[in-house]
Amino acid sequence: MSPLLESYGAGVWFRAADEGEPLLDAATGEEVARISSRGLDVAEMVRHAREVGGPAVRALTFHQRAALLKAVAKHLTAQKDELYALSLHTGATTRDTAVDVDGGIGTLFSYASKGTRELPNDTIVLDGAAERLGKRGTFVGQHVYTSRPGVAVQINAFNFPVWGMLEKLAPAFLAGLPTIVKPASQTAYLTALAVRRVLESGLLPEGSLQLIAGSAGSLLDELTVQDSVAFTGSAHTAGILRRHPNVVDGGVVLGVEADSLNCSILGPDVTPDDPEFDLFVKGVVTEMTVKAGQKCTAIRRVLVPENRADAVTEALAARLSRITVGDPRDPGVRMGPLASLGQRDEVRKAVEALRASADVVVGDPDAAPERGAFLNPLVLRARSGAAEPHDVEPFGPVSTVLTYAGTNQAIALAARGKGSLAASVITHDPQVARDVVLGLAPWHGRVLVLDRDDAGESTGHGSPLPTLVHGGPGRAGGGEELGGIRAVVHHMQRTAVQASPDLLTAITGRWTTGAAQHDDDVHPFRKSLAELRIGDTIRSASRTVSLPDIEHFAEFTGDTFYAHTDAEAAAKNPLFGGIVAHGYLVVSLAAGLFVEPSPGPVLANFGVDGLRFLTPVRAGDTIAVTLTVKDISPRNTADYGEVRWDAVVTNQDGAPVATYDVLTLVAKTWPEGA
Repeated sequence: MSPLLESYGAGVWFRAADEGEPLLDAATGEEVARISSRGLDVAEMVRHAREVGGPAVRALTFHQRAALLKAVAKHLTAQKDELYALSLHTGATTRDTAVDVDGGIGTLFSYASKGTRELPNDTIVLDGAAERLGKRGTFVGQHVYTSRPGVAVQINAFNFPVWGMLEKLAPAFLAGLPTIVKPASQTAYLTALAVRRVLESGLLPEGSLQLIAGSAGSLLDELTVQDSVAFTGSAHTAGILRRHPNVVDGGVVLGVEADSLNCSILGPDVTPDDPEFDLFVKGVVTEMTVKAGQKCTAIRRVLVPENRADAVTEALAARLSRITVGDPRDPGVRMGPLASLGQRDEVRKAVEALRASADVVVGDPDAAPERGAFLNPLVLRARSGAAEPHDVEPFGPVSTVLTYAGTNQAIALAARGKGSLAASVITHDPQVARDVVLGLAPWHGRVLVLDRDDAGESTGHGSPLPTLVHGGPGRAGGGEELGGIRAVVHHMQRTAVQASPDLLTAITGRWTTGAAQHDDDVHPFRKSLAELRIGDTIRSASRTVSLPDIEHFAEFTGDTFYAHTDAEAAAKNPLFGGIVAHGYLVVSLAAGLFVEPSPGPVLANFGVDGLRFLTPVRAGDTIAVTLTVKDISPRNTADYGEVRWDAVVTNQDGAPVATYDVLTLVAKTWPEGA
């Protein structure tokens, strides 16, 4: 008998007492593993996540969490051969497994990088700038994201047993949440192996990752207002989850990625002789055959101009004829079987439903070998007025060709899918691209525009990317995953905090305008990261800007814009009324006023954020600058950190002429007297 998959909960591996249900190789029908979670204490798992895993993760800064994700990604990379070998049982070819395994690991790397570069070395995230709420500036507000003291539950589909788990884990972990993974049974053995290898590494805090191999049992009954569920699967199961009392009334947040009748549209400008025509056909065939079409983003509807339907159908048939279907262990095979015989039965039922208004023009839905869940790619051609292609999703290597007359009808046909994850438009016409994309956008989570210029770098119609939103409205579930840091803060609570500048600074760790500033005898540029304090300030001496200064800057830089060089023309300018200094001259002079030139802990200036010129500076005006430490962020992997300085340049009347943030790298320590 094959091994029984174990769950991991409350710090131990759990094996059910019964024999479990068999899980079969998709190609050979042989038993791979058995699965059961009977007797698993899911209530204890939730408690363990809340009381052990959650506090341990939330005690880490975003940068520390990101470093752990990177370490996990490296560890799984070293285990890829083992994962690839086991993935063959799911029916996946080497190409399919790369999408699943490498795609999942790549997502970890991406979030590790973004967590370090785009999030602070802190446990909270500030959303936008502080808002002044009173005339005197003594009452201010700030939106703040904080980690919820809850649990992130993920319920995944069978088609991406590794990517599906990791793409949900990464943003939840960065957000400070422990995760309980419930994979689909058909391919749970691959998820279980990946989770086991992560846990054996000891990289993640105990309780931050747990696994249910088998039924989830009463898991949703144990969740409360701070918990969330991310579900990928059928609309039917999503409906059951949506009606659960803890979702309806208990405050549990449910995110759904469900059925999706994605479409690809061939632009009316494209002829069979254009490179876009071949790109279109290749894209459709790729989406039909990768993972045997078992992708939530695969192309189900192929929308083409009426006068291109025959050419497209013939081209699809020709390209599909070169696709070898068989056991993925054979290196010559391009497409493997469906995940199970039951899944093949479901696809055949969907094809029969589609045949009510469409004809099979490529492939035979009834042809199949004696063993394995094989199904050849199928192309149907819809008859006039067909409804089923807009309502029925065959979750396999099946696409239906539909025709349109004009881009407005193409958009209307796409919208009949009632909301999808992805659409693609293949066109080289800018106006067609704009019209169709803006028409599709309200109905889709992602739209790919493909032509000869971007094809070389395009990741394709069906590839979700960690930096872009994955999800869609309506039928697609209405949920959102990925999208870079959006997915992280999606798991967090945004709260509007109102306070005085001093207390808001204390709460957020970032200096707020109006809060206390600390002037002392030591120039802030002489202080290491360990010595700097939020609010440390330098108030510079003043400098008068002369006409020769302006003339020299114009000649030296080549910026001879008339407002700086032509008194008569400048006098007619309604904004200036005469010669004014270059804004960049003002900023340059300000730097000369606040910089301490000797070697010291300030190692480099790496940018300026939010630069605004507020009041023109004229010849004879006097400027000064106030520079205040706004934010301090040590880097975990370097001997320096980032310091953000609030800079305000004022004139002789005290009016601000320029405001901006100066970004510097500062050594964590510096020898005394150096």
